[in-house]
Amino acid sequence: PFVIVCNHQASLDLLGMVEVIPERCVPIAKRELLYLGTVGWACWLSGIIFIDRHRRAAAIEVISHTASTMWRENVR
Repeated sequence: PFVIVCNHQASLDLLGMVEVIPERCVPIAKRELLYLGTVGWACWLSGIIFIDRHRRAAAIEVISHTASTMWRENVR
């Protein structure tokens, strides 16, 4: 297992990241991306898991649930 951290500068950077992220990878993003119009909708449809950074307990719960699922399904 490994962690890839991407700090993109523009919406178009997401297209490049899609090409370098390995298969069976679980993308996690800040919840604010949901509200970026078409980009947010595309992120949601692609299965990105969103973390609400302003609600710490909820964010920890989402990450814990995601980690359990990843372990069970053997994904990165």
